[in-house]
Amino acid sequence: MNLPKYVLARIGFYVFVVIVATAFALPLLWLLLAPFGRQATLAVRIPSEPTLANFVSVFRNAFAMRALFVNSIIQAVGAMLLITAVATLTAYSLSRIRLPGRDMFVYMLILFSSVVTGSAAMVPIFLLIFELGLIDSHTGVILVFTGGLLPVAIFIMRDFMQSLPKSYEESALVNGASTLQMLRHVVLPLTRPGMMVIGIWAFVNVWGSFLIPFILLRSPDRMPAATATYSFYTEAGTPVITLVSAYALLYILPVLALYLFVNWRYGFQFFGGIKS
Repeated sequence: MNLPKYVLARIGFYVFVVIVATAFALPLLWLLLAPFGRQATLAVRIPSEPTLANFVSVFRNAFAMRALFVNSIIQAVGAMLLITAVATLTAYSLSRIRLPGRDMFVYMLILFSSVVTGSAAMVPIFLLIFELGLIDSHTGVILVFTGGLLPVAIFIMRDFMQSLPKSYEESALVNGASTLQMLRHVVLPLTRPGMMVIGIWAFVNVWGSFLIPFILLRSPDRMPAATATYSFYTEAGTPVITLVSAYALLYILPVLALYLFVNWRYGFQFFGGIKS
């Protein structure tokens, strides 16, 4: 008896989903198992004798710990706060003030931020930061990240701001609220879900970046975790898999903890106005 075509199509779809899910799950499973093995390999297997010795060795590396818990946090949190604040205020202005060519300005920001990125922009960025005297400083790294991520953040927040009814702001002004009071007590509470999304997005982008800190920073004391992984390589350039995997597991924990906290405290409902 021949099966109907839609049944075969459904079976094929499920098989495809299982294959794709397995391809994504295996690296994560390896990351969870490899740090606890005495002799980790690239194969996914449960350690026969689990141990915490790898984490002990990682925590003894003062350079890597400072990079993870000090430098990366300074750069990621600093860029996150600056991007969120500037994007929110800029998006609010663009959504409320009518200017000639306003929409064209926003789309030009997106266009140039998409074209001039990565290694193609590093030479002029390096020269600019050098002329400002911000080479080998957290401030220079934060400003470069802010400039690169801000156009997309403004674009996202502008669409969010446009969905907020102006009647809320008008009601506050009629009741005697000043512009700052209206912004603080009406606009910001309503845009908080969008600000959380932008903040997490900016944090993740800065936290996982390697190229910009590697080029702009010189002192080992200022290197973030993304560039500190080489301290777990041998002199011949071979990675010590047990230590690299243990450090990688610690590396993802702050991002995961931040996401879970924000999702629990605020949620990621990306809506404008008041939820009905």
